[in-house]
Amino acid sequence: MEEIHKHFINNNRRNFLKKTGLCIGGLALGSIVNPFNNSNDDPFSVIKNQLNLPHFAPKAKRIIYLFQSGGPAQQDLFDYKPKLTDMRGIDLPESVRMGQRLTGMTSGQDKFSLVGGTTKFNQYGESRAWVSDLLPYLSKVVDELCFIKSMNTEAINHDPAVTFFQTGSQQPGRPSMGSWLSYGLGSLNKNLPSFVVLLSRGTGRPKGQPLYSRLWGNGFLSSLHQGVQFRSAKDPVLFLKDPENLSRQERRKMLDYLSELNEEQINMFGDKEIESRISQYEMAYRMQTSVPETMDISDEPENILKMYGPNSNRPGTYAANCILARKLVEKDVRFVQLYHMGWDQHENLPTQIRGQANDIDQPTAALIMDLKQRGLLEDTLVVWGGEFGRTSYSQGSQAALKNNTYGRDHHPRCFTIFMAGAGVKPGFSYGETDDLGYNIVKDPVHVHDLQATILHLFGINHEKMTYKYQGRRFRLTDVHGEIKHDILT
Repeated sequence: MEEIHKHFINNNRRNFLKKTGLCIGGLALGSIVNPFNNSNDDPFSVIKNQLNLPHFAPKAKRIIYLFQSGGPAQQDLFDYKPKLTDMRGIDLPESVRMGQRLTGMTSGQDKFSLVGGTTKFNQYGESRAWVSDLLPYLSKVVDELCFIKSMNTEAINHDPAVTFFQTGSQQPGRPSMGSWLSYGLGSLNKNLPSFVVLLSRGTGRPKGQPLYSRLWGNGFLSSLHQGVQFRSAKDPVLFLKDPENLSRQERRKMLDYLSELNEEQINMFGDKEIESRISQYEMAYRMQTSVPETMDISDEPENILKMYGPNSNRPGTYAANCILARKLVEKDVRFVQLYHMGWDQHENLPTQIRGQANDIDQPTAALIMDLKQRGLLEDTLVVWGGEFGRTSYSQGSQAALKNNTYGRDHHPRCFTIFMAGAGVKPGFSYGETDDLGYNIVKDPVHVHDLQATILHLFGINHEKMTYKYQGRRFRLTDVHGEIKHDILT
């Protein structure tokens, strides 16, 4: 009888009106906090956050990932090893190599001749960070950078190594990091994708390793979360333009009718991917005006173009893409992935790396300074690095070493990346390698550690953001990953 009495008390008219009033207040507050949730708006206008994330207060709101495809040689850029220079031409000691795996490109060499950096190194800034003469502009912003000199991976070849960094697995088919963040945190701008990809080809080795669209794919997540490539061609996004002689009003009517048909399909089959299709049509409609405006850098002041370097107004270059990356995060695009190809120097490294370093030096430094002067670096994370490093020994014949036409092979055991902004310690170096730059001697950072740390900066517990697929709960960091708190403020 007591339970029945409680039931009627909780369901009388007074309680009903009280609860309804609270709900209306909650809806009003929700419309202020998140205007996209307003019932008058298109329900598919923005990718919603359905996971109640972040788990805790984030320091990063957006990320620009400057991925250097091919594997930059850390000994020539950031990891100063004077002993390598002193031991030039001497065979790599077996006590250092310890039988570690080599690629088929150098495993058959009779000798593994050590070779140091191609130019001089100096210390810069209050942090006294070592930087090669190949990077005069980046040397001026070292006090904004956090160097990780002890990155390591298991992958020794390009495809699995790049896939590992982008998706957390060496095997293709998993969602990319940008897709995971889109899935976990939702979108910040209803008129642009939450995950945008930009490609540029370097001068170092312009016909080097290719990149595949699956690197920014959504895997088993909804296709809403896949990366959208913005091209440097006349049409930045393929199939975005309306057909000729189709007015904007007619296009709107067509999409409305198409949406009705798709909703019938949803009611009939319950396929969530149909909802994604509706959302993508709507996004494409809005992008018809937002993308051309974003891709147009003609209104950038002359001093900004000059700051990014002589290639800043050449579409498709690394410099131009750095400007676009800044414009995209200004418009609250969550994840901007910039791939720069050409770092795979297996031969003629002294010449090739000079051109490649020149590609990225001034624009990268300019991007960091530009973000800072606009107040964006406080909550925008910048990451720069490749899929692995290069060997401390030379690739090629002894004649190639003598003539300075040698290369360096892939080296997953240790390499350098850097980060900046959004809760990362500025003017800081983490991790150490041995005197020959071949093995890590202090504070190793695995690929999954880096991914866990990035998610942490976005307020995400990497162990709890999962997606159940084929009976297993998947996550970006797979089954391990340690947050590196020492590099965080």
